[in-house]
Amino acid sequence: MTVRAKKHLGQHFLKDENIASKIADSLQGNNYEYVLEIGPGMGVLTKYLLKKDYTTSVIEIDKESIDYLKVHFLELDKRIIDKDFLKADLNQLFKGKAFAIIGNFPYNISTQIIFKILKHKEQIPELSGMFQKEVAQRITTKEGSKTYGILSVLTQAFYDAEYLFTVPPSVFNPPPKVDSGVIRLTRKEDYNLPVDEDLFFKVVKTAFNQRRKTLRNSLKSLQLSDKLREDSIFVKRPEQLSVSQFITLTQSIENDGSRD
Repeated sequence: MTVRAKKHLGQHFLKDENIASKIADSLQGNNYEYVLEIGPGMGVLTKYLLKKDYTTSVIEIDKESIDYLKVHFLELDKRIIDKDFLKADLNQLFKGKAFAIIGNFPYNISTQIIFKILKHKEQIPELSGMFQKEVAQRITTKEGSKTYGILSVLTQAFYDAEYLFTVPPSVFNPPPKVDSGVIRLTRKEDYNLPVDEDLFFKVVKTAFNQRRKTLRNSLKSLQLSDKLREDSIFVKRPEQLSVSQFITLTQSIENDGSRD
């Protein structure tokens, strides 16, 4: 029995055991006892996770994969979650306890997965997994890079992001048309921002929505005072600012007297 890869689910099944083992080993296992694998498919990564000390659950939307896992991974028992990760209530999954995320993530929803993790960062101290290489680089790159953007800043505000290794298309069935990249996110010790989080997200997104413009022009819609806009930071473009500078910028905007 095998599972047919479905294009509409973005499925590319990993078939290289060494890479599966490396991904499983990349979790550092700090501050949690539960691990959730997204999109296990036929369980090539799952089998290595089940050898670890923590308790592994899997979440899968594909009925054919669920049937396969129930037959081949009896030890998973009731830890196969038949749900769409993007719609699942993560607060209820482990009764509010901390858990790590791992997986060979479907490329078509990988950015949405990251944004959902950011919303639940209090519960998720670590993530390790595979993305399309371009997305993996975007998440982990630093300021000054052309790929540095919204995803980079928002993720790195709360997590230390590491690019671990590149994976070629040949190790998948069917092979994707692009390389993949494995990354690890480790939540920062102090991940609470010293600013209003919603405003921080708004500043970052507004700045990068017109990334070729200086901040003076791209942030016009925020109704900043003339005095604040004279600050030297406003002659820069968004990709020139580090995460900490974006936080400082948000603090300045928060304290700007002309704003409501």
